[in-house]
Amino acid sequence: MKQPGKILLVSGFVAAVVLSAAITLTIGWRPLLGPKTRPLTSRTFEATPQRLQRGRYLFTAVAGCAGCHSEHDPNRDGAPIISGTEGAGEVMPVPELPGRVVASNLTPDPQTGSGNWNDDQLARAIREGIGHDGRALFPMMPYEHFKHMADEDLAAVIVYIRSLPPIRHELPQTKIIFPVKYLIRSTPEPVTAAVSAPDPADRLQWGAYLVRLANCDFCHTPRRRGQPTVAGMEFSGGWPMEIWGLKAATANITPDASGIGYYDEALFVQVLRTGHVGARHLSSIMPYSEFKNITDDDLRAMFAYLRTVKPVKHRVDNSEPPTYCKRCRLRHGGGEQN
Repeated sequence: MKQPGKILLVSGFVAAVVLSAAITLTIGWRPLLGPKTRPLTSRTFEATPQRLQRGRYLFTAVAGCAGCHSEHDPNRDGAPIISGTEGAGEVMPVPELPGRVVASNLTPDPQTGSGNWNDDQLARAIREGIGHDGRALFPMMPYEHFKHMADEDLAAVIVYIRSLPPIRHELPQTKIIFPVKYLIRSTPEPVTAAVSAPDPADRLQWGAYLVRLANCDFCHTPRRRGQPTVAGMEFSGGWPMEIWGLKAATANITPDASGIGYYDEALFVQVLRTGHVGARHLSSIMPYSEFKNITDDDLRAMFAYLRTVKPVKHRVDNSEPPTYCKRCRLRHGGGEQN
């Protein structure tokens, strides 16, 4: 081989090694290879009255399923779900998303919904982030939280989804921009071991379980493009959100004095029931129209758990104009006071 040919061959080999190492040490190979996934099974979940009742409760009150997979009326207090659209899906009305994110029609309509999906396809989507067509779901679908959903609760949610009246609702496909559409392939993880729920008698563990299913920490942690801006500020709020044209920053729900340290159990339940803290009205971005259906016992357990999270001094006040906050590196009401 002539010398120039050898140089090109060696240079190409070195470049390939460097590129391979760079990919391995940064984004990994999943964006190129596709998401981790497990083979589908033919398992089915028996419909029982107990599962139907539990599934309805999780779907409509705790886990936010109805909230994302239904259409809302933002002109009414609490932006309630529009009657007749429960579970029929919607294009997510959030302008900061990297493209078009669509919450699927989950009703058992065979043309536009889940009528032709088997139970394990639903299970894999809910807890593992793999759509019925094998694609990685955009992590706005909180499967990273739902991977902790107990097996029995998963079965109950799917039984309830199967009970929904079929609604023919044609939706466009999710379309995520480059390079995010490839990067999200690194997020899904198969769930291959049994998942059990904590004992409801253990109020702190039960409350932690419900808080996780309700995704409280996701919304109430300061984020930019879905990622935390500063480590150690979980539950401290400040994330400026825009949904349905409404704008508000999420509240600090840690037990610090700048958060909900002054709440007692009764006030916490009242706020989640009414969307009011005394005379102050919460933004309809906060899904109190769904959370108001959580039982008193479960709300008390959630409050008991939130009292144990790390207090974070972080003033967030939506009654004031947004200003830069050096604490969370975002702009929100009261930001300059941190």
